[in-house]
Amino acid sequence: MIKKKEAKPNNFLTILGHPVFNFLIFLISLIGFVLKFLEKLSHPKFPRLRFPSTCFHLPRIIFNFPKTEIRFHLPTQWQIPPTRYLLFLFSSIGLAFFLYTEIFKGLPDPHQLSQFPSKLTTQIMDRNGVVLYKIYKDENRTLVSLSSLPPHIKNAFLSAEDKDFYTHNGYSLPGLLRAIYKNTFDDRMEGGSTITQQLIKNTILSSEKTITRKIKEIILAVKTEHIFPKDKIFEMYLNQVGFGGPAYGIQEAARQYFDIDAKDLDLAQAAYLAGLTRAPSKYSPFGDQPEMAIERQQLVLGQMFKNGQISQTDFDKAKKHKLDFRSAKIEIKAPHFVMLVKSLLIDQLGENMVTQGGLKVYTTLDSTIQDQAQKIVTEEVGKLKTLHVGNGSALVTNPKNGDVLAMVGSTDYFNLKQNGQVNLTTSLRQPGSSIKPLNYALSFENGNGPATTIEDRPITFHLSGQESWTPKNYDGKFHGTITLRQALASSYNIPSVLLLAKNGTANFAAFAQKLGITSWTDSSRFGLSMALGSLEVKMVDLATAYSAFANQGIS
Repeated sequence: MIKKKEAKPNNFLTILGHPVFNFLIFLISLIGFVLKFLEKLSHPKFPRLRFPSTCFHLPRIIFNFPKTEIRFHLPTQWQIPPTRYLLFLFSSIGLAFFLYTEIFKGLPDPHQLSQFPSKLTTQIMDRNGVVLYKIYKDENRTLVSLSSLPPHIKNAFLSAEDKDFYTHNGYSLPGLLRAIYKNTFDDRMEGGSTITQQLIKNTILSSEKTITRKIKEIILAVKTEHIFPKDKIFEMYLNQVGFGGPAYGIQEAARQYFDIDAKDLDLAQAAYLAGLTRAPSKYSPFGDQPEMAIERQQLVLGQMFKNGQISQTDFDKAKKHKLDFRSAKIEIKAPHFVMLVKSLLIDQLGENMVTQGGLKVYTTLDSTIQDQAQKIVTEEVGKLKTLHVGNGSALVTNPKNGDVLAMVGSTDYFNLKQNGQVNLTTSLRQPGSSIKPLNYALSFENGNGPATTIEDRPITFHLSGQESWTPKNYDGKFHGTITLRQALASSYNIPSVLLLAKNGTANFAAFAQKLGITSWTDSSRFGLSMALGSLEVKMVDLATAYSAFANQGIS
């Protein structure tokens, strides 16, 4: 992200620019002329004052050159100017100094506009480019090029904001006069700003309503017009202007109000958005007076017709077109997944880059699989309500490369009463019998095989400092001598505990860590009940461990 640059120091004339400097000279001369004229009216024959005590005499000087004699006659007396002229001189110097310090000193460089650090929206997308979530801070903005937009969008904004944009030099004299009149007689600040001035105000200047800032705005607007072509200025304006709420720029405005891209806006929609920029809160369709926005849209359409930008047919059709607004809600798909991605991005890139950097983050998620997984989890948990099961989760990965294709962290992310925002796939939970394959895998590593037999019989473990423990199978039965293949396929508990007793709990924990289990680090919690899933793991870790089975032992 490009940081806002400080304006480089320039000399006085460079900062002012020749047109402004000439204007100041003209202004000072005009003031002097007026004073002199008023003086003549009041004192037709004002006597010349002389001050002998302060006069000095200069001799006549003669320069002799070969063949030529040049004579310079200097006045015999040099007089101190009258007090009124000194007053005028010092006043002019003071005025110039005031203008320099208050207006011209420290003016930003308009070249910054092409690199202005806009707060751009970061988009998290699935593997196919489907937008899952947008991250932004204060301003939701996505840049678009002017060439990608249809002509009626440009014409709508020109009619609404600045119909003479392509003919003026950055400011509009009629607009300024109108603003001065309203500021003087209506006792309120009126902008009278062109599109170029609005761009300056929205970017490199503050939005304070003062005469000083307005003068700075005009000066910078004129300079901007000399630096950038008109279309570039217009494009920067469309990407910077606010449309109410977090929507900044024409692209996000189209998304917020109509759920389409800016390039797909029709005439009626474009006129509506063009009318919003004057006062987004006042003209918002989601406010308490939505009819005001429609009136403003009709005004813009009428101005477009008056300017010859649309035909009578287009005008009538757009006026009758009923706009279909979408809800101004925040869209989020696969919420647990995108929040995990956002957290990882902030850890690696920092908060400002993620919330304002305009990143496009392509992920491994498949939206189609995600929707299916979410539906299955919700339906299956619903069937278990009688068993007091209120939540569930699911994780779908590609074991070959570790891609996360779907992540369902709960049945309903937005159900705060059931802690729906807690991501169960990354939370510590007891794995139950799903941990058993890892125990069997360690047994195979120690030389056993699927055909190795084991006794499924009653057994009691007497542990030091603890009560005796007698594991039982889920069906409450004992099955005698069976193979490890049968024991694992039937998920019997007693054979799994016997295998762990042979493998050793510390060895099992170390083996699980190699496969990807990250939570088994406290040896004081190790025990034979680990064989039945009593020690918590994360679902994402268990998925990593399971990938070894699909990759011939490599996780």
